[in-house]
Amino acid sequence: MTKYIIKGGKPLNGEIEISGAKNAAVAIIPAALLATGSCRIENIPQISDVTMLLNILKELGGDIRTIDRHTMEINCDKITSCRADSDNMRRIRASYYLIGAMLGRFGRAEVAMPGGCNFGGVRPIDQHIKGFTAMGANVEVRNGMVIASTENGQLHGANIYLDVVSVGATINLMLAAALAKGRTIIENAAREPHIVDLANFLNSMGADIRGAGTNVIKISGVSSLAGGTYSIIPDQIEAGTYLAAVAGAGGEVLIKNVIPKHLNCITVKLEEMGADVEELDDAVLIRREKPIRAANIKTLPYPGFPTDMQPQTTAVLTMAKGTSVVTEGVWDNRYKYVDEFLKMGARIQVDGRLAVIEGVSGLTGAKLKACDLRAGAAMVIAGLMASGTTEIECVHYIERGYEDIIGKLRAVGADIVSITSPDEPEDEVREAV
Repeated sequence: MTKYIIKGGKPLNGEIEISGAKNAAVAIIPAALLATGSCRIENIPQISDVTMLLNILKELGGDIRTIDRHTMEINCDKITSCRADSDNMRRIRASYYLIGAMLGRFGRAEVAMPGGCNFGGVRPIDQHIKGFTAMGANVEVRNGMVIASTENGQLHGANIYLDVVSVGATINLMLAAALAKGRTIIENAAREPHIVDLANFLNSMGADIRGAGTNVIKISGVSSLAGGTYSIIPDQIEAGTYLAAVAGAGGEVLIKNVIPKHLNCITVKLEEMGADVEELDDAVLIRREKPIRAANIKTLPYPGFPTDMQPQTTAVLTMAKGTSVVTEGVWDNRYKYVDEFLKMGARIQVDGRLAVIEGVSGLTGAKLKACDLRAGAAMVIAGLMASGTTEIECVHYIERGYEDIIGKLRAVGADIVSITSPDEPEDEVREAV
């Protein structure tokens, strides 16, 4: 079992370089299945979700070549199987993007139901199925598999209105529609930066996708896509996590390799909480010297405050002066981590989607267990803020989405190490990787 050991109470100072966006990478890698020829993808983050997706493509017959630490060349020309049911499929949420990619390429897909973080809420794929059905697929869920097929081997264009704004459904339907016959219009589409990045990647290969970044995306199907070279955008949530860490622990850090516009929804709240933020061309400088102030936050689809930043920001607010209210506007329940914060002396009351946080003068280190990716990152931030030693278990969740989090934090003065205890079986905590 791997654990993080943090000795908190130290401000952070220096520079952190942000990796490629996890949520873009896990969409773009399956999208390579649609192309004829090799796709050279740059700025790929070294995280476990990416590793598992690449392994899935290898298992299907894809040719994966490593160019350097962050550059891969993917060729899926030899893939003929429409069935993906390996253990890796059940370990990550993004594996369901293979449904859209396989339907687009083969007109058929048999894909294991995805895994990923279970942070307490139901994460259905009904909007995905609704869209695939509108495009001419027959879809059923049987024995833990999503089985989708078309009568003539090709999807057709359709007008699709998503009942809720869904990032996953928007991405999956874009993948499916890229090679469909005719025009597909996705209304009430998600607008996140990684959706724009996927559209740009597909368009660079010859797709015709317009409107990504708005709530209406129009896709004119093309007959084929060619390989090429593409660089993934920086990770908005990784950057936001380190911004929150500085806001919580104090200090001054230059966050490099970012798109500041993508961070506005986060930095505005951190400024309200007492941090000073300066935007540069491709970097953001954050410092926090004054006491943390209380704030009210409601998570919303982009460009609102990201749900994936809710736990990290809540960690900061535990030591804010006054009472803060956090409203989760995306998922039914994303507060499983609160019990861990209570062990550190935080004062938080949860009622459904609402969390009321009474700021305390200090947190105390404790033994914690990460329950999902962003909650795990929030526990790291809480550990940096706390006095004493914090020990975090189940860090495999954190490593799903953060490249070298230990090295990056140590480089700015954090006292954090990763240790492995061989006597404790890791399998016991791998319930929903």
